[in-house]
Amino acid sequence: MAEQEKWQWQEPGRAWKGVGLYHITLTIPNRQPLLGTLDIPGGDPTMTAVRRTPLGNSLVDCLLDIPNHHPEVQVLHFCLMPDHLHAVLYVRRTMPTGIKGMVRGFWQGVKKLGRASLIAPNDIRGNCQEGQENCNRQEGIENRNHQEGTQGLQEATSKLEAFAEGLKGQMSDEAYYNLHPVFTEMPFIRPMGRRTQLPNTIRYIDMNPQRLATKRLKPGFFRVQQGIVIGERSYDGVGNTTLLMAGQFMPVHVRSIWVKAAEHGDSQTLRNYKNGCVLAARKGTVMVSPFISTDEKQVMQVLLQERLPFIVLADNGFREYYKPSDALFDACAAGRVLILSPWPYNVEKRKISREECVALNEMAEEICNQLEKDFSS
Repeated sequence: MAEQEKWQWQEPGRAWKGVGLYHITLTIPNRQPLLGTLDIPGGDPTMTAVRRTPLGNSLVDCLLDIPNHHPEVQVLHFCLMPDHLHAVLYVRRTMPTGIKGMVRGFWQGVKKLGRASLIAPNDIRGNCQEGQENCNRQEGIENRNHQEGTQGLQEATSKLEAFAEGLKGQMSDEAYYNLHPVFTEMPFIRPMGRRTQLPNTIRYIDMNPQRLATKRLKPGFFRVQQGIVIGERSYDGVGNTTLLMAGQFMPVHVRSIWVKAAEHGDSQTLRNYKNGCVLAARKGTVMVSPFISTDEKQVMQVLLQERLPFIVLADNGFREYYKPSDALFDACAAGRVLILSPWPYNVEKRKISREECVALNEMAEEICNQLEKDFSS
């Protein structure tokens, strides 16, 4: 195999023409569900599927057609959501124009589809026919509903793509470009620089439908709640605010002196402290912490594994459509977690400062003292 054909990993900051993996996200900015509808059979999020619209199906067709125009690109994985699309692309050899140029071409194509979908006839714009949910959720089922649903969607998709091809010729340039393009923002491109990012990204993509379904079934636990006043400080929060009425609270703050002692062979104090946190939680005490250090994160992992409630202090606020990641998401859905932040969301924030660490640990102490004071008064 030639050197350029070997599986390599594109580090951020390198030329974007080279071999590498890229996570692409295309979003409808106003979050209209034009690409599909969420199907939650029996109210079970684990069975969730996205029932595509003709526009959504055309978008997938356009994505899967990329290798026909760019043979050096392979579509490794994708997930269509009602208002956005995730895809993982593998560039197998150096590209003539680079990933950004290729994605821009894809974007121009889907913008044409988006314009067409707004003025297409009803039989094109409507959702897929009854039975399409079976075709999306269970590939290969041979029954009448599946066949009719698949055929109906494919026919509508073909009509939309044909309509899009002829649309500009049917209208003046001014009228055509005055149509809202639906996809107003170029897809976001993120280079993936570590091998672990591929399985983690695929898992994140695959969990999107289930997590959206969970948020819709339990909206109260995922809605950003503003102005949660504790003492003299106000927080924004996501999760179960009834944890603030538990009655017993304890901060989790591992001291550096204990960590240094453990590094020199004396780990008893550190071990006793972490064990004490877990034992208190088992007795009903709600742990409160930013869970910053490795040892504090270990305590949080035990709390998650044992399904014990706790409060997390976040170093950044909550963006629109925020959702907790991974295990925190499941614990939040179950009402076992409250995430609080004293600060607004900062899109440029990348890592926590030492001053913020100190401030958050002090706030954890404040919260515990104030809530216990309020409960006893």
